[in-house]
Amino acid sequence: MAPVHPSKVYICRQIPTPAVQLLANHCELALWDNAEVAVPREVLLHEIENVDGLLTLLTESVDRELLAAAPRLKIVANMAVGYDNIDLQAAQERGVVITNTPNVLTETTADLTFALMLTVARRVVEATEYLRADQWHTWSPMGLTGLDVYGKTLGIIGLGKIGEAVARRAQGFGMSVLYHNRHRHTRLEETLGAVYKSLEDLLQEADFVCILTPLTPDTHHLIGTRELSLMKQTAILINTSRGPVVEEHALYQALVAGQIFGAGLDVFEQEPVGSEHPLVHLPNVVALPHIGSASMATRTAMAMLAASNLVAVLQGQRPLTPVY
Repeated sequence: MAPVHPSKVYICRQIPTPAVQLLANHCELALWDNAEVAVPREVLLHEIENVDGLLTLLTESVDRELLAAAPRLKIVANMAVGYDNIDLQAAQERGVVITNTPNVLTETTADLTFALMLTVARRVVEATEYLRADQWHTWSPMGLTGLDVYGKTLGIIGLGKIGEAVARRAQGFGMSVLYHNRHRHTRLEETLGAVYKSLEDLLQEADFVCILTPLTPDTHHLIGTRELSLMKQTAILINTSRGPVVEEHALYQALVAGQIFGAGLDVFEQEPVGSEHPLVHLPNVVALPHIGSASMATRTAMAMLAASNLVAVLQGQRPLTPVY
């Protein structure tokens, strides 16, 4: 009888050590050992020819070409909640299991969403740069004045688990919560006092508009010129979901024209972005490099869940968090 070889897994980025150790206990490993640079496409196409499992990030496009290059592939474990980087239909056709990492990053991403609300409203980054540039010569009654958060109206587009967590935080700030979603959430309406609104009404009434919806064909460029024109001049737009939900040129124009007060962005249409991106230079924008889940504990938990999904499927068990 031929010897049974251990399953082989390829890891597309340097991940926390406990997750690597978990996989090493059950599988043969190969990895792109770089935490900051995505694995080049040509390297990945070569490496996956004989792998049974793949641990990916949002930076890897798992399309038909990639899946066809991996005839042994049984599972792709995406270290993210979203999976818009994966061709689900192509994966289903080939019988490849797709998993993600929901729930473990909910509270961390909600923290960052609320941090962006406070930072933009109180012009924290502008104030820091003002101080560093030696511009603080006296106390000014109206200098660097921003907007209050307490008691204002929060509009959440996409009331999933992260949206619910943001709404819970809003209660501590005495905020009224409006939401727009594909489906009504009567439980949250009762427990959090959230009020369902059409998208148009939410945009017109909210002081803070937080985008927390998944990226789908229906939500691509959900927020464009018309939608921004409905918002208050004192409103702030926060996006911690996916960049393509917002049409960036329209947002830039609205911010430059003073049509809305400001924006907090953790995501962009094409990532990564650099200092050449026009939105990055606007004083009323706080721009971050997609760090919504970037706490040490959460990123480790995400990696461990992705690794556990790989081990389960490669041992013939059900995945913990399948996408389908």
